[in-house]
Amino acid sequence: MATVFPGEKNAAKILQDAFDAGLGGLKLHAHVQCFDMNDDYMNSLYECCRANNKPIIMHVGREPKSTAYRCDPYLLCSVDRVEHILIDFPGLKICVPHLGYDELSEYGKLIKKYDSLWLDTTMILADYFPIEKKIDLSHYRPDRVMYGSDFPNIPYAWDRELQRLKAANISRDLLERILNKNATDFYGL
Repeated sequence: MATVFPGEKNAAKILQDAFDAGLGGLKLHAHVQCFDMNDDYMNSLYECCRANNKPIIMHVGREPKSTAYRCDPYLLCSVDRVEHILIDFPGLKICVPHLGYDELSEYGKLIKKYDSLWLDTTMILADYFPIEKKIDLSHYRPDRVMYGSDFPNIPYAWDRELQRLKAANISRDLLERILNKNATDFYGL
């Protein structure tokens, strides 16, 4: 995956050069990079990804929020802002980590509406976030949820989420989709 600093000079050319060199997609993190995903300077990045059929992993859920970030993710991130991109750039593949925590229900509805949106499970199955009831992945669109780990940058055992997935009451087909097939589709492998 490639990354650029949204708004930097020649960001789209830098991204195109990365794709030409063989990189498989774009990774952005609104909390760390402090960008507005709906600002005009983002359009050339979205169009570059769409034109090259490359996906974006875009950390634009509002959590985890930290005083270490230079910006407030609650001002930059929301399911409505992601939907704006999905409308303006049809076919652009986007993955939102953490199932979009803390807007789980809203993202669950959004993946049912758009074929170009995926969600990943990073940290969401590991009891990292304060969630009142367990996540039931069978309630999500089965072809649009994929395993994510953030390994090695996680505050718990590396296999905790894998163990929880294995123990979950989900079909073997859904487990295979989450652990393999959906990522294969997302990355076009």
